[in-house]
Amino acid sequence: MKYQLDHKQDFQSSMLFWLTRYVKYKLSSLSNKELRDPQALAKANYQLNRGVGTLIELDGLVKLARNAGLTGINTYFNPLKKLYETLCMYELTSLKQIDEELLSETLASITGGLSDASKKNYRISVINFFSYLDKQNEEDGKAHVYNVELKNWGGVSGARGQKLPEFMSEDEVKRFLTAIDEAEFKSNQNRNKLIIKLIIFTGIRVSEALNLKRKDISEEGDLYIIRIRGKGNKYRIVMIKQHLISEYLHSIAINYINKEGYLFINKKGTRLTQAYVSRIVEQILFKAGIRKEKNGAHMLRHTFATMLYKKQKDIVLVQEALGHASLNTSRIYTHFDNDKLKLAAKVAEDLSEG
Repeated sequence: MKYQLDHKQDFQSSMLFWLTRYVKYKLSSLSNKELRDPQALAKANYQLNRGVGTLIELDGLVKLARNAGLTGINTYFNPLKKLYETLCMYELTSLKQIDEELLSETLASITGGLSDASKKNYRISVINFFSYLDKQNEEDGKAHVYNVELKNWGGVSGARGQKLPEFMSEDEVKRFLTAIDEAEFKSNQNRNKLIIKLIIFTGIRVSEALNLKRKDISEEGDLYIIRIRGKGNKYRIVMIKQHLISEYLHSIAINYINKEGYLFINKKGTRLTQAYVSRIVEQILFKAGIRKEKNGAHMLRHTFATMLYKKQKDIVLVQEALGHASLNTSRIYTHFDNDKLKLAAKVAEDLSEG
């Protein structure tokens, strides 16, 4: 069923109406291979059908769907949430007032300081949303067509303008590891310490750690061989010295409610969330006296990649270890290699002395 573009009485309500419909559309089109809680997803869809009154309510339903297993929904929704909040500040009276120029201006303001990869996600998300609007709105037998392309948006400038990810120095890593060992959790101490050490020592994504099952970990000599299911259900292997995590791994009791055999679960037998893991990381960083702009668990992955490249100077190794589909994704870590810059400084010195 198609609706008028300005379906509600004011801009904010109309925009929220279309965001709600778009989210429902994405829930039905995303892959459900990782779905672990069909009832939660059904509840989210039911509420979306009824409609929402606020952005906070819609955000809650998106989180419900994500925790149910549709992890890709945030990639589409978060940029649109920021877009909605910013456009509401313009005091528009109709969705028809939105054009490419306004979107470019808005994107420039809400993506400042983000990496080029994040800016690209924002661009794609906005294009997809307005493409959906093009096909779904209708008034008097005609549709208002945005035809948003954002080809001239200057937010994505290529690798040169790429923001370097947050990471810890070697000294900070040592303090962080000490803080892990000294951390005291009210419950599940070994589980919490194990997942943090796995991420910092192997560079796996938080989502990959949460998908780990006991059967994915095998032994070979003094190593644990860990089978990782990455993005797009692609598998790879990572390795870690047994003595680094064996104490925690062996102490985790089997929860027989968890029939699928997941390693990192709560008392109810359901998997931990990424938000929970990030909170643990923040607690440990605070204990270690380390302050970063981004304190989430993903920062540990960047730290591992940075240290790996610094030690080995092998970008292909970084790609393999992190499971990057493209070598270009891994190239950002070459920015931390100062050896060539030091050579350039030496040349300048030689010239001045000559």
